[in-house]
Amino acid sequence: MTTAMYTHSVPVFKQMLTALKAILAQASEYAAAKSIEPDAFLQARLAPDMFPLLKQVQIAADFSRGISARLAGVEVPKFEGQEKSFADLDALLTRTLAFLDSVQAAQFEGKEGAEIVLRPGTPKEKKLTGQAYLVNYGLPQFFFHVTTAYDILRHNGLPIGKRDFLGAY
Repeated sequence: MTTAMYTHSVPVFKQMLTALKAILAQASEYAAAKSIEPDAFLQARLAPDMFPLLKQVQIAADFSRGISARLAGVEVPKFEGQEKSFADLDALLTRTLAFLDSVQAAQFEGKEGAEIVLRPGTPKEKKLTGQAYLVNYGLPQFFFHVTTAYDILRHNGLPIGKRDFLGAY
C-alpha cells in the first residue's frame, strides 16, 4: 500500500515539475519566435523584492528534492544552482525528476511522526513532524515557487493557462 506521505508529495512534485518544464519550453520557443531576449523572461520578477524566474524554478526544484529526500530518509541531493538559460533550467528539472523517480513509496512509511529539523544548529532552526513538514511547510513553499514562476511568464505575455499549469494528471 502506498503511504499518504508519498502520494501527497512525489507524484504531485512530478506532475507540477513536468508541467513547469513544458511551460519553460513554451517560453523559450515564444522568445525565439518573437525575437525576445531570453533574459527578459529569465530575469523577470513580479516585484522588485522578489526572486526572478530563474531562482523561482531553482527553489521549486530544491524544495521537491529536499522534501522527498528528508521524508524518504536519504541525503538531500545538492545541485549547484548555476542555471542561466532555459536549457539549463530544463536540465535541472530533468535531473530533479530523475531523483524523484529514485525514491520509493516504502521509504515514506511511518514518517508522519518523524522529526524533521530545518536549518539545524542555526538561530532559525525549526523542528517539525514529517506530517507538519510536508503539509504545513513543504507543499506551500513548493507551490508558491511553481505558481510564481507561472505568474511571471503569464504576466510577461506568454499565452499559457490553467491547463498548462496543471499539466497531465
